[in-house]
Amino acid sequence: MTVDGSLVRLILVIAWLNGAHTLDHVVRGDFHWPLDGQSFGFVIIIGVIYLVIGMGLRLSRRGVVGPGFWTIAGCGGLAFGWLSHFSPFTDQPLHLIYGTYPNATGGALAVLCLLLLMAVVLAATLYAGYLWSRQRHSTVLRPVSR
Repeated sequence: MTVDGSLVRLILVIAWLNGAHTLDHVVRGDFHWPLDGQSFGFVIIIGVIYLVIGMGLRLSRRGVVGPGFWTIAGCGGLAFGWLSHFSPFTDQPLHLIYGTYPNATGGALAVLCLLLLMAVVLAATLYAGYLWSRQRHSTVLRPVSR
């Protein structure tokens, strides 16, 4: 099984945008030093995100996981992003992110980064789902050799 180059590029863009969004969280004061309870949870979440991305890419290159893994991981990422910033239950909605910055440019960049991150996660998830469906369809239709 080969790794789809477009899917890998989308995942790398997600990693980069997630890093920028993490920087936004640091600038907004969500990370405290020394570590306290809130910061510890933040560090764990960031670590898990990059562990999933890193191990997923490594296992993809080895052929252990494929587009199904990325479809499921993407759905998890979309759910987490929605709960974290777009749901009615969040404590960090877009207007709060925007309003934390002293100027409109900083707030707009932070919100744009989050929106781009979510858009690329959605695109990668849909693309991985397409690849997974195509992979499953070709497996079902493959003739049995005798």
